[in-house]
Amino acid sequence: MAQPLRIVIIGGVAAGPKAAARARRLAPKADITIIERDELLSYAGCGLPYYIAGVVKEQKELMCTPIGVVRDPAFFQKVKAVKVLNQTEATLIDRAHKEVEVRYLPSGEVTRLPYDKLIIATGAEPVEPSIEGADLKNVLRLKGLHDAEAFRAAMAPGACRRVAIIGAGLVGLEMTEALSACGASTTLIELMPQILPMLDEDMALLLTRHLESLGVTVMTGTRVLRLEGDDEGCVCKVVTDRGEVDTEIVLLSIGIRPNVRLAREAGLPIGPSGGIRVDETLRTSDPDIFAAGDCAEKRSLISGLPVFAPLGSVANKEGRVAGTNAAGGSERFPGVTSTAIVKVFDWNVGRAGLTEREAKALGREVVSVVVPSTDIAHYYPGAKPVILKLIVSRADRRLLGIQGLGTGEVAKRIDVAVTAMTAGMTVGQVGTLDLAYAPPYSSAMDVLITAANTAANLLDGLFDGVSAGEVHDLIAAGEDFVLLDVRSPAEHEQTRIPGSTLIPLGALRERIADVPCDKPIIAYCKSSLRAYEAARILAGVGITNVRVMQGGMMVWPYERESGKGV
Repeated sequence: MAQPLRIVIIGGVAAGPKAAARARRLAPKADITIIERDELLSYAGCGLPYYIAGVVKEQKELMCTPIGVVRDPAFFQKVKAVKVLNQTEATLIDRAHKEVEVRYLPSGEVTRLPYDKLIIATGAEPVEPSIEGADLKNVLRLKGLHDAEAFRAAMAPGACRRVAIIGAGLVGLEMTEALSACGASTTLIELMPQILPMLDEDMALLLTRHLESLGVTVMTGTRVLRLEGDDEGCVCKVVTDRGEVDTEIVLLSIGIRPNVRLAREAGLPIGPSGGIRVDETLRTSDPDIFAAGDCAEKRSLISGLPVFAPLGSVANKEGRVAGTNAAGGSERFPGVTSTAIVKVFDWNVGRAGLTEREAKALGREVVSVVVPSTDIAHYYPGAKPVILKLIVSRADRRLLGIQGLGTGEVAKRIDVAVTAMTAGMTVGQVGTLDLAYAPPYSSAMDVLITAANTAANLLDGLFDGVSAGEVHDLIAAGEDFVLLDVRSPAEHEQTRIPGSTLIPLGALRERIADVPCDKPIIAYCKSSLRAYEAARILAGVGITNVRVMQGGMMVWPYERESGKGV
């Protein structure tokens, strides 16, 4: 009788258990084993901030199937017939003998497991900064459920009033909300010039201003020099190059990197993104070894280049592919669009594809548009604002990237854009998509459609756009130009950009003579729609030195003035 196929999987949480479940469905007689260093096997790591905040009430909710069954080793053994070696560390991959050396952590016993097919799903590991004082008490990380329990204990009612978060990426922002919800005063410290590097600077600045309006202290472009402790060895201060921050808890969240030690020591190639190099079947250079999840390198569907995309959604999809192929299948994982979304208090913040910064770094000639609107019909109760930014290739008009933020529905627009980018669609094609419409769900011209049409107008030369940041820089440099506000007098009096000249759109045709056409003109309004109309009106009478400030006052994050103006 032939020996059953032996599949060994190193790593639990997301990719590993998914690979095991898929392999079992396709190879019912296979001998499948998962090796997991932790006591816990599979849990929703992305839900940890919500567990800390109390949105998710019980720890077991993060470990359950949709019908409430805990995904523990017993579950995998009884339901999946998958053997789980938890509290067991894989210490070596012997490719020559096709064995994995493991050590059972409680006893230190070392044994070897033979395999026919091996899946490496070792995930990612936190980047540990070389900061003096990082080993003080109450300097915490967020890697797993044990860390989440430490936060729950530290953030018990009345236990902590001040928190410093070092690192303003996805986890840092989710934890800013979570710890603020626990009643702490929160300071967010970031070395880079902006928070959330997955966004362009202009969009990140809007998010920064929103955080500040909610009472969060945001310190960007700030280097942490050291952490200081009190007489009991508990952290009490973060010392930066911009001053000191008093605190009772510090979260170190400066990033993660692929955990590839085992693969590297086994002689498997590591790609430029830091992940294990794999092909579309997720095979490594060894035909009997696969890699899936955060430890495996991905390929960008937009740039074609290797990328690091550590997300639970990607890990689960890759786990399915690796499990299929380890069981003898031939499924492929073509790549990612680096899609991500995060809830930051009452804002939804997402991106996919390339940022404008990334596209230009790759030598792409692009145009970008920023378009604000509402997520549903503006007159329907509950309409909320959404701001979209599209990045478009000038050469072939293909959509290369999208960013979105606001209290309105962002995920829907990101998902449609991901589909369009995956299909290689142009903004002209996006602008004619037959999207679902009824007033409770969308505007007749959805904000994504409007953004695509705006990009097409820009490419066609129907207007010349300028960003809010560029306008701010022109003002700061003392450039001589006319800042033309085409909103109503009431809007102008309530709030405006300093130095604006008011000519309402409805009066513009009658007051053409009042337009100071001997200087460059930048027109703006609330969202840029009226400013675009003004630019077309002025172009019709031969005044062509007009630019439109994209997004209008809805995306202006700088100084404003109010009261009766010019």
